[in-house]
Amino acid sequence: MSANYEAAYAAAGAGVMMVYFIFMMAILVLTLVGQWKLFVKADKPGWACLIPFYNMYCLYDIAWGNGWLFLLTFVPCVNVVVSIMMLFKLAKAFGQSTAFGFGLLFLNAIFMLILGFGSAEYEGPQD
Repeated sequence: MSANYEAAYAAAGAGVMMVYFIFMMAILVLTLVGQWKLFVKADKPGWACLIPFYNMYCLYDIAWGNGWLFLLTFVPCVNVVVSIMMLFKLAKAFGQSTAFGFGLLFLNAIFMLILGFGSAEYEGPQD
């Protein structure tokens, strides 16, 4: 009997992992679509969101005006602070409020879609 329970638990675990994988892939696709539109609005090539380090360079260039600041994400502890600051500066670069920055921080995929497909215009890096 215990072998049947183990098989059932393994099957249930595999099912949960499959649902989780599909959910995470959907979030990834939504984030990429939002970033693509965001890059196009900021006069960057849309395909840049698909290239691993170049997309970070472009995001930091859009938000800060200096793309090389993305290298700070490789410094432990500093990376968390700089990444959060980048999201708030990204919101400001599109004329959005600090509350929108919190939206980018906590619900990134949704707020990237709002920035990309919404009426927000790219104003450039803000001080």
